[in-house]
Amino acid sequence: MKLTIIGTGYVGLVTGTCFAEVGHQVICVDNNESKVKLLQAGGIPIYEPGLEEMVKKHVANGRLRFTASTKDGVENSDIIFIAVPTPPQPDGSVDLSYIEGVAREIASAMTSYKIVVDKSTVPVKTGDKVAETIKRYCKAKVEFDVVSNPEFLREGFAVEDLMKPDRVVIGVRSQRPVAAMRDVYTPFNAPIIVTDINSAELIKHAANSFLALKISYINAVSVICEASGANVQEVANGIGLDARIGRRFLDAGLGFGGSCFPKDLSAFIKISEQLGYDFALLKEVQRINAGQMERFFKKITDTLWVLKDKKIAVLGLAFKQNTDDVRSSPAIDLCQRLQKEGAILRVHDPKAMDKAKDILKNVTFVEDMNEVAEGCDALVIATEWPDFKKLDLERARKALTHPILFDGRNLFDPLEMEKLGFIYKSVGR
Repeated sequence: MKLTIIGTGYVGLVTGTCFAEVGHQVICVDNNESKVKLLQAGGIPIYEPGLEEMVKKHVANGRLRFTASTKDGVENSDIIFIAVPTPPQPDGSVDLSYIEGVAREIASAMTSYKIVVDKSTVPVKTGDKVAETIKRYCKAKVEFDVVSNPEFLREGFAVEDLMKPDRVVIGVRSQRPVAAMRDVYTPFNAPIIVTDINSAELIKHAANSFLALKISYINAVSVICEASGANVQEVANGIGLDARIGRRFLDAGLGFGGSCFPKDLSAFIKISEQLGYDFALLKEVQRINAGQMERFFKKITDTLWVLKDKKIAVLGLAFKQNTDDVRSSPAIDLCQRLQKEGAILRVHDPKAMDKAKDILKNVTFVEDMNEVAEGCDALVIATEWPDFKKLDLERARKALTHPILFDGRNLFDPLEMEKLGFIYKSVGR
């Protein structure tokens, strides 16, 4: 099928590339011409496992191409996916100006029937506004359909999630676009849920808010575990084996971050308020998440006392493993807190250091994780990269002026760390 994706961020680029992988003809549109040139050359502006190789392959075979022209994308496709940013506003609501702008551009370029698909995460009833905008600005007055098709991609696993989705949600106002949308997703061999647009839009916010709730729940349990001498990992395993609960998203740590959970949680709270409901449960999820960082930071200050001029090594800058994304990263937040107290930082991340350099100043970036602890008073693990489990612990212990390790992701066994001679502080254990 002939498809256009407008926006080449994490969602748009992965979606377009995976559509090409299953045989569709795909045009990706972005108004950033330097990014378009990079993509045309087979490069990518983000790190996502497996993505760069797929982009190069389909640019070379002609199934995937990039342009800065929305008109080009609309004229040469039957279905147009909107995958532009929906950033948060100070009050927690969503900035829909990019959505509105793209809807106007699509409307201006339309000369025949098109299916316009909201792939971006948007508040409920946005589909109605998109349809209203297209109708208002389409000079050709052609017919069209607006569809909601929320994404459920995890950064770091986005290619895998799109190629093998748990489900595909298609929200429609009529049956006319359903067959074409089924054709788009048939190659992915996943359950397809066809519903109304409002329900589809709510599914995304409800899903992400529930996952954030699971993370905050286990983090709250970790506080009880520490107070009682229990082990949060054993507790998580014990409840996670219940099929009604599941083990995923039950890992205690520094709390959730990134560009999705905090934004979507705030947006769902705001949406609920606008619809007349105080979603107090989700406000508590936010409070618990913020408190988790406060408690971990207190572990550091209680142990090291005065942080001014202390040298601290930090492993991890991305908000999670397998990505270079540092947006709303708990690791970055922790680094900034340490710096504010006067600490001197040596940091390492397998993929996120280039992007972190735009945020963190007066920090020593270390290319080898086994060299980051040299001359430091303590070592902090802030992101759950699998690489860090291979850290040369004996070398790290000798490199530290004091063998203190704060593990914000529970990567190591407390008893083993004690045997190695570390003063070891983790979460909920």
